[in-house]
Amino acid sequence: MTQLTQAIVLGLLIGGVYALMASGLTLIFGVMNIINIAHGAFLVLIAMVTWWMWRETGIDPILASVVTTPLMFAFGWVVYKLVISRVRNAPPSMSVLLTFGFAMVIEGVLNVTAGNKFKSAAPSYFEESFRVGGISLPKAQLFGFLAAMAVLAVLYFVLTRTWTGRAIRAATQNPSGAALVGVGASGTAALAFAIGAATTGVGGSILSVLYPFFPASHYDWISRLLGIVVLGGMGSLPGALIGAAILGLAETLTATYGSLAWSTLVFYVVIMAVLLFRPHGLFGARLREDAP
Repeated sequence: MTQLTQAIVLGLLIGGVYALMASGLTLIFGVMNIINIAHGAFLVLIAMVTWWMWRETGIDPILASVVTTPLMFAFGWVVYKLVISRVRNAPPSMSVLLTFGFAMVIEGVLNVTAGNKFKSAAPSYFEESFRVGGISLPKAQLFGFLAAMAVLAVLYFVLTRTWTGRAIRAATQNPSGAALVGVGASGTAALAFAIGAATTGVGGSILSVLYPFFPASHYDWISRLLGIVVLGGMGSLPGALIGAAILGLAETLTATYGSLAWSTLVFYVVIMAVLLFRPHGLFGARLREDAP
């Protein structure tokens, strides 16, 4: 029983981090109908920046998100204005190709500047744990989870309690109606993309501690995050939370009672099983077949 409880606790801790990473991806899709394939590359980019800051200054990698988050917000705003806005009204396939190309550029730059070797930040508490009864809570996973939950709480507050958040949600639910009441589509889209990119500022800093990474790691991360978003429902933040929890639990339970090598496969089997009965995901909205 203790072993099962330990696996569930670790799965939820990891799932919380996955939820943060996926939240920006699903927010961008919900507002702009754009699938940002470069989202995984954003995470790896910030993981590399965080690792460099930790190595050069000794700053705690998770606390470094205080710097990396506004950095990524500004970066996301510039990327939208210079790149993404050009395919804003194009078919979704164009945004996939464009952001995939942008991910390739980031990977190439990192290969040249940082080298094609695995890196990982290892703060002093990396191998330490808290003990609660018979349950072990690794400090790195716990601190990463708490940071992720704090950012998700701020994101929830912004989306539900501020005019900016209401504008973003209005643009998500009814773009035409939002435009009629003065919500500018272009400005709202730029803000949503910048917020989505800002979540990678924290997510990438946490990633640098919890997982080894190298420039091409973004392929693995975008596949995981797309799986979470598809499972939960494209554009659904609650769906991303549930999908992330399922992935975290699938990884830890499979590693505990089977083999870690099978954990990701189990998750994708769950996705296929769910989509057989709910093609739009757990929380996704069913679309009219004649809708554009």
